Amino acid sequence: MSYTIKEVSEITNLPIPTLRYYDKEGLLPGLQRKESGYRVFTDDDLETIRIIECFKQSGLTIKEMKHFMFLAEQGDSTLQERRKIYQNQVNRIEEKMTMLQEALSLVKAKLGYYEEAIEAGSESAVEKKYRKKYASKRE
Repeated sequence: MSYTIKEVSEITNLPIPTLRYYDKEGLLPGLQRKESGYRVFTDDDLETIRIIECFKQSGLTIKEMKHFMFLAEQGDSTLQERRKIYQNQVNRIEEKMTMLQEALSLVKAKLGYYEEAIEAGSESAVEKKYRKKYASKRE
């Protein structure tokens, strides 16, 4: 199936300039054009855009994405290197998830602190309890 850039923008929730930028940067190597110059996207291009967005969310730079796309065009001889890139992405995402989980725990604890303080009508009523609780966790 083929799609216009407007349709791809609606499907992916990405702005049209972003899709043009990805094409300009060489991240959509198989992208076809009509005689008029309009881009024609396929289901494969949609999958590539999904991968680009995943890479972007996990911290890969445009330069690193371009390198990956170059490797993909080289075929089977680059399978090991491409697998390594995905393994590195797994590691990055797991590190981010750990950091976010720690941040979430702290925020939830602080939320509990404020809920108790509001219920008690004063921070001083719960301050000592929380200070003692977190002092024991640091030891």
